[in-house]
Amino acid sequence: MLDEVKNNAAQKMQKSLEVLKNDLAKVRTGRAHVGLLDHVMVEYYGSMVAVNQVANVNLGDARTINVQPFEKTMIGKVEKAIRDSDLGLNPATNGDLIRVPMPMLTEERRRDMTKIVRSEAEGAKVSIRNVRRDANDALKKMLKDKEIPEDDERRAQDDIQKATDKAVAEVDKMLQVKEAELMAV
Repeated sequence: MLDEVKNNAAQKMQKSLEVLKNDLAKVRTGRAHVGLLDHVMVEYYGSMVAVNQVANVNLGDARTINVQPFEKTMIGKVEKAIRDSDLGLNPATNGDLIRVPMPMLTEERRRDMTKIVRSEAEGAKVSIRNVRRDANDALKKMLKDKEIPEDDERRAQDDIQKATDKAVAEVDKMLQVKEAELMAV
């Protein structure tokens, strides 16, 4: 019963870290990476699908993403989807290949991106702390219902606190790496 509560809390904390990692990957630096277009959706025969489902997405060089749709009829739709996305990219079509150049980031834009990254990290920390609170509430309920002794409840709370501290430290580490990446010219 105690192990179940601890394992559940650890899994939820890990999930929060994965969500943060995905969110940070979407924050654009000056370098190109194919994961940037993962959440761009395009209409394909009446349904919305990710660009990487209808096109081959790869790096042309450090500052260019090449997108090659599987069908020639999709070139215009994919280009429009990338242009209309919230990424601020301006794709250019060259035959059956769409080139997506990464614009240079200004110092002011880098600082704005750093603020965005910090708020994402803070959101992850709040999520982790909420998991800790829920786990501790479950332990207190078990203690109140006399399902576990007080010593076991105290030990389990300590274990959950250690897991929380570890997850928050991981968030801080991910934040530091992303900030350094953003501020590098």
